[in-house]
Amino acid sequence: PADCAVFHCRGCWTVLGDSLHLCAQEERRLGVLVCFKVTNDVAWEDSRMIGLEGALLGCAYNELSCRSCGSIVGFILYSSSSDLAYLRGFFCFFKDSILCYLLKNQMIIEASKVNFPAVTLKE
Repeated sequence: PADCAVFHCRGCWTVLGDSLHLCAQEERRLGVLVCFKVTNDVAWEDSRMIGLEGALLGCAYNELSCRSCGSIVGFILYSSSSDLAYLRGFFCFFKDSILCYLLKNQMIIEASKVNFPAVTLKE
């Protein structure tokens, strides 16, 4: 519980998930928090997008959005290069699109400034 956090949409503060379902962090290329479960307030379309530039170049993915305000908050990777394969099928929240409520401190902080305990799917 000391390191627990609730993930909120930056646009409207809707609860999207929490750190109990956090299973990886990818800092270098994508800047995402990876979860295996999210709340019902996270929506995704059945149609897939294809990355045409940046870190998701050549990847197929479904965008994640906040049901309350419609903001894009992340993606579910469908197909990718081998270096991102470990993220396929998980909920990836853009750190820039969410805020974290830290339970221990009872503080709201930007996700990009939070250091969660190291977890990784690569191992």
